[in-house]
Amino acid sequence: MRPTLHRLLAACGWALALLLPGLGTAHATPQTDELEKTAREWLQPALDAAIPKDDALPLRTEVVMGTLDTRLRLAPCAKVEPHLPAGSRLWGRSRIGLRCVEGPSRWNVYVPVTVRAFGPAWVIKRPVDAGATLTQEDAELAEVDWAASPVTVLARPEMWVGQQTAFALTPGLAIRQNMVRPSKAFAAGDQVRVNSSGTGFSISVTGLALTAGLVGQSARIRLPGGRVVTGLVQEDQTVEMAL
Repeated sequence: MRPTLHRLLAACGWALALLLPGLGTAHATPQTDELEKTAREWLQPALDAAIPKDDALPLRTEVVMGTLDTRLRLAPCAKVEPHLPAGSRLWGRSRIGLRCVEGPSRWNVYVPVTVRAFGPAWVIKRPVDAGATLTQEDAELAEVDWAASPVTVLARPEMWVGQQTAFALTPGLAIRQNMVRPSKAFAAGDQVRVNSSGTGFSISVTGLALTAGLVGQSARIRLPGGRVVTGLVQEDQTVEMAL
């Protein structure tokens, strides 16, 4: 008896599905359609303002818009305001907020969006050990999705050539800011040459490094008389001090 009952219920279900094809299926409503249209119209100008502008390194964007939950039943609203949620940006996986600012009930919903930004970048072409000094021969130009990671792409060789790798790099990785660090010119406690110059004169003395010297960054040096100065670390392991 029980199997017969199950077959009967299944047959009734199929009959209802044929008679009412929308039953149990989520469909967009006029309300969600209108909200998604508002989000799309807001997106492009916002994206134009958010994407980095560099004529030498143009980015080609692709956007995939998601949809709202069709089960939403929101109170009527005279004015809906699109916005980018605090702490987020139109880069990679994100979302667009839609909030009611004029209506009997205030509400806020979100439309998912994925932004891809394709452009030229330097990509590792052979394995590189952690702590190695990068050369231009370690990478080659390729088109990558800059927005695949929130970390900034180092798109010009001068931004990474001569820097040390923060960890081992494998072929295919686009070089990003978290992958490199300035090379170490000297350690704290080393004797360091400090140079300074001006109109018609130059000074050069040897001092004691109080901090490690990273190329392109500041270091503190104690001079023979006890005075502590700060200067910019150079590639030749000296420190340039401004007077």
